[in-house]
Amino acid sequence: MSAHPASGQGLDRAAPTLQTAPAVSFFEAFKFWLRLGFISFGGPAGQIAIMHRELVEEKRWISEGRFLHALNYCMLLPGPEAQQLATYIGWLMHRTLGGVVAGVLFVLPSLFILIGLSWIYVAFGSVPWVAGLLYGIKPAVAAIVLHAVHRIGSKTLKKPSQSPVLWAVAAISFVAIVFLSVPFPWVVLAAALTGWFGQRVVPRQFAAGGGHASSKVQGAVHPVALIDDHTPTPPHARFKKSRLTVVLVVGGLLWLLPMGALIAWQGSVGAVTQMGWFFTKAALLTFGGAYAVLPYVYQGGVEQFGWLTGAQMMDGLALGETTPGPLIMVVAFVGFLGGWSKQVLGPDALFLGAALAATVVTWFTFLPSFIFILAGGPLVESTHGKLQFTAPLTAITAAVVGVVASLALFFIVHVADITWSGGLFGIKTDVVALVLMVLAALALMRYKVGVIPLIGACALAGMGVKWLG
Repeated sequence: MSAHPASGQGLDRAAPTLQTAPAVSFFEAFKFWLRLGFISFGGPAGQIAIMHRELVEEKRWISEGRFLHALNYCMLLPGPEAQQLATYIGWLMHRTLGGVVAGVLFVLPSLFILIGLSWIYVAFGSVPWVAGLLYGIKPAVAAIVLHAVHRIGSKTLKKPSQSPVLWAVAAISFVAIVFLSVPFPWVVLAAALTGWFGQRVVPRQFAAGGGHASSKVQGAVHPVALIDDHTPTPPHARFKKSRLTVVLVVGGLLWLLPMGALIAWQGSVGAVTQMGWFFTKAALLTFGGAYAVLPYVYQGGVEQFGWLTGAQMMDGLALGETTPGPLIMVVAFVGFLGGWSKQVLGPDALFLGAALAATVVTWFTFLPSFIFILAGGPLVESTHGKLQFTAPLTAITAAVVGVVASLALFFIVHVADITWSGGLFGIKTDVVALVLMVLAALALMRYKVGVIPLIGACALAGMGVKWLG
């Protein structure tokens, strides 16, 4: 057998009396990552919830503790944390190739779909059917986010009497985001410092829970996970200076060579060259998810470079929310419209030029994420089980519960179009959208309906409502 977790080595030593999880072949993992690329709706909270449900609770490829440990690291990084988490787990299971495949397949379906939708948008001038899709999908997204709050919160916070500090971190993070507009990086930093100092005073509150030899999911008892809490770190995931050097050199070349080719082709002021450089900077500033960086993208794409208009930017965000993949994939729409308007391949090849620009933008936006994971993953694995390192990450998870709860509130208010017009009965709301959201939440939490059937049903309901209206 090979020496990485996909082969199951180390499980017998870690827990000799427990049933081990079956080995996962690279092809089986490939099929899952490909499927995930087409069903990863709902923004980062929804995408993380999907991965948690499938990988932790159903397939048992990774334990709760290892999943959250990886997630916490991804939350510290700039870039789309859900895509980075997929890359991390793929790398942990099947080495560098597994990580690259997981990360690429998380993005690729969305890129193709957005290129197609962007072409429809610019070729026909409008996308009226998107309004109906969005009307139905947004309540489903809000329900998925609510479900994520429940899932992550119940696993991390436990009972208030057992972990009052973590509950306080979650509550303060919620207040800081919703009422004080504190930037997300500061929330993460404050949570990490709380965990660092807290583990010295009340270490029991930051210690991991019991072993994951089994966990109850939907009334069933599942065996030990393939990558469990006590599974030894595989050789390829152990830190080596030589490997770190190779990753950084290769990553640097993968940025430098395309950028050099663009400069040789268009010069430093060419539209596509400017896109590559601008979205490299955007990729390094996306702390806190896509919504945190959208103002920066708007300022550059609309005001500085004139790749598209403000109204088109809002339409692009709507299209981005109807497609799977990270919400930051809206940059592909920005690149497509920029390539189209600037005619980067000439007036006779508008589509090819726009598709090229969208692809270039996607490359430079996501390349740093792969470098962060492949370079930093071994360091993160070396901290597993060490309280002085895991306590800050546990506190960050608690903060994430508060942040995701604030996102859920944002969606509820905007999905239901809740407004205050004054007076005792001055609250106005979209009752139909609110009912759709409640039904979607019940379907997820009570009846365990799958994410894709839920989104499909809500999309059809939304189009029906708009058609009848």
